[in-house]
Parts: sequence; structure tokens; C-alpha cells
Amino acid sequence: MSDVWMLRTGILIAGVLLIAAIYFFGRPRKPGQGRRLEGRRDGRLEPTLGEQVEAGFAGNAGFADDGAVQSEMELGSDATPGGDLGRRTSEDFEKIVTLYIAARAGEKLKGPDIVVAAEKAGLVYGHMNVFHRLVEGHPERGPIFSVANIMKPGSFDMASIQALETPAIAFFLTLPAPIPALDAWEAMLPTAERMADLLNGVLLDESRNALGRQRVQHLRDELRAYDRQREAAPITRAPRW
Repeated sequence: MSDVWMLRTGILIAGVLLIAAIYFFGRPRKPGQGRRLEGRRDGRLEPTLGEQVEAGFAGNAGFADDGAVQSEMELGSDATPGGDLGRRTSEDFEKIVTLYIAARAGEKLKGPDIVVAAEKAGLVYGHMNVFHRLVEGHPERGPIFSVANIMKPGSFDMASIQALETPAIAFFLTLPAPIPALDAWEAMLPTAERMADLLNGVLLDESRNALGRQRVQHLRDELRAYDRQREAAPITRAPRW
């Protein structure tokens, strides 16, 4: 083989390798590619919170994307299992504030544990087979907030609670509530924190991100403004005939 032919072959191979390198290293990275996952002490990789939520929530076909609120309200057209305890005085609402407790990576929240945690946190089981926080001494005013399963239809069936497993539960506060919005939030947040601790779960905001101090303060400001707006709103009286 001539030296000229060998030189041409070498140049051709080098060119192919160069094109392949440009293609491989010039591609945009996929989301998360190139990030270092936090390592565990035992050497295994722990998925990030975002990856955990994505895998846990998005992987469940029965999950209601707008939270368990819609699922729980969809039960309203059926009979009223669980009795009337926690029934809203009106189905109309202006705003919903939602929190989630999600199971940690590779785990599920189990039905019996949810029941025990709810009881320890001062919730009652009632209307629509979900848990409620009621106004002390005035249960007829309806729930301050409620807790539902994120899996449709959103209820906790006590007949099968031993077998129930879910990736998350949802706390939802519908406004107007039977007490001022800020007071309702100040009741819901510590309850959610308490249950997250009892269930060894992760507390998330309405966007399913870890609930941080900044978001908590923002929600407080929003609800304080909501209360002021309602106080300033004129009272509409029925006309006298």
C-alpha cells in the first residue's frame, strides 16, 4: 500500500472521529444530565426531591393534577359517606390553598398510619370519607380545612384502609372559610407539619416543591390581604319589597 493511500486513509479516519466528537459533545444536555445527585453515606445515590415527586405523582394515572380538591368535590354528587360532619355550608368558594405530604423515595404513605397521624393532629373523619379540622364547639360551621387522598376519588375508605397505600395526601383550605383566612392557614400549616413528621413524609407547596420559609411568608401575606379585602367589601343586602 502506497504512503499516499495510507495518508489519505488516516485523514479520513481522523475526520470521522472529529465529526463524531462534535456531535456527541455539542448536543444539549437533557434536564438533570451532568448534575451530581446527593450521595448517601452508604454509597447509594439518593434521588432529589424533584425527581421523587415526579416519579411518585406523575407515575400515578389516578392522580388529580389540580390536587385532591377536585377529587373530593366530585364525591359531592354521590351519597354522603362519613355523615355530615365536615360538610361545607356552601359549595361556592373563591380561593383554594393546598399543601401536600409526599412519601419519601421508594416509599408510600399507608392507610393505618394516615388515620393515626390524623387523629393525633386533631382531625376528624367525616363528610366524603376525608379528614377535617372543625371549628371548636361549632362543627356546624363546616371545615376549616380538609385532608384527602391524592388518588381518585380522593377518599379514605375505612373498609379497606389496611390495604391503602398512596404517594401523597393533600391538605386544602377553601375560602371563604368559617374563620378568617389567615387564622385558617395558621391552623393548617402546623397540622400539616405535625402529620409530615408523624408519617416521615415531605411537606410540599401547591406546586409540589419543598415548602420553604419564603413561600410560607408569601402565603401569609396573600391571606392577610384576602382578609382585608373581605372586610372592606360592602355587604350586599337583599332588597326589601
